[in-house]
Amino acid sequence: MTKDLQQLLKPEILHTIDGLELVARIIVEGFMSGSNPSQSIGIGQEFSQYRSYEPGDDLRQLDWKMYARSERYFIKQSEIETNITVKFFIDASHSMDHTEEGMSKLLYAKMMAAALAYLARKQGDTYGLYSVNERDVHTVRPRYEQQQFMRFLHTMVKVRAESTWKANRQLEHLYNHHNKEMILFFTDMYDAEEDLLEFIKRLKTPRNEVIVFHLMGRHELLLDQSRSLTFEDLETGERLKIDTDSQQQAYRERLGNWLQGVKDWMLQKQINYQLVRMNEPLEPLLRDFLKIRKTMIR
Repeated sequence: MTKDLQQLLKPEILHTIDGLELVARIIVEGFMSGSNPSQSIGIGQEFSQYRSYEPGDDLRQLDWKMYARSERYFIKQSEIETNITVKFFIDASHSMDHTEEGMSKLLYAKMMAAALAYLARKQGDTYGLYSVNERDVHTVRPRYEQQQFMRFLHTMVKVRAESTWKANRQLEHLYNHHNKEMILFFTDMYDAEEDLLEFIKRLKTPRNEVIVFHLMGRHELLLDQSRSLTFEDLETGERLKIDTDSQQQAYRERLGNWLQGVKDWMLQKQINYQLVRMNEPLEPLLRDFLKIRKTMIR
């Protein structure tokens, strides 16, 4: 992470549309400048022949140079479909308000989603947003158009971590779909775990890829503060005071077992699981996104 970027990772910046857009652009452009060019597919770069335009064809695939030469509309016909739909799901339950070093899990999820949406846009993909808790469902329908990224960010900055997780009936249409899609799910897995897992399981189909980004803070993973701490369940308000020195080993073992159980369940359901440590760089996650995306367009 560059020093310039680190200075931008502040709540007062990331809570704004302009701030999220700037951070996403810096992350992705920095990543792309140092990555293998072959990882960047881009729109319309893989094609073998042309065919005449037909009503309903994607206008983005029109070749205007061919039109200038022939005064006829031609479409670049791909050997493989090079564009997919990417759907972003954000768990907006109260536990996502957990904050370490000024950064909440929800804010970190927004930053990740903004960067990955920016990258998806550069690949020519259609993308949309769904944030969910018991009170609200914020939705941006998947599209590919110039205004979509700003619409995506404008909706995302309004999302608040509150209430509990609940899969709203408004999302029923997302199940049993047959399109080639990549679904990115950002959560800490704390609230209504069984309901959340059931929702994730129903999203998975043979034609799509589901990636769960499991967000955890450094202190949350290590319990490395040497003092007495009071934990408050952000969903129920229940408080528990523990001595970290005496409980650290037991805590880490229980947490490790729980994380392994979550990972095993995901793998069994053929769901890609990524444990995201909030203190680590995003570049490996961008790289994994492109790798998985590449397998989908073969």
